[in-house]
Amino acid sequence: MSIGHAIQKGSLIYIYDQHGKQITSVSAPGRWPEDGLKHHTSTTISVQKGSLIYRYDESGRMVGRPLPAQPVMLGHQGQQLLSA
Repeated sequence: MSIGHAIQKGSLIYIYDQHGKQITSVSAPGRWPEDGLKHHTSTTISVQKGSLIYRYDESGRMVGRPLPAQPVMLGHQGQQLLSA
């Protein structure tokens, strides 16, 4: 089964299959504005919690090790820039 889409509502991320049926949900408590769902693929979702990015599969199980989140830097006019 593959991930069709994922949506965050409050502190939960709902994972749906390609037919729109909910598969599972993952907790995403947000202490910082950057926390929460970052993106998804057909096999994983990525969730930022503090300074780390966690990946979960379509069953809501953590996959691999957490990775450091890339800090967001603001340019001189307030636009977001990705750090290298």
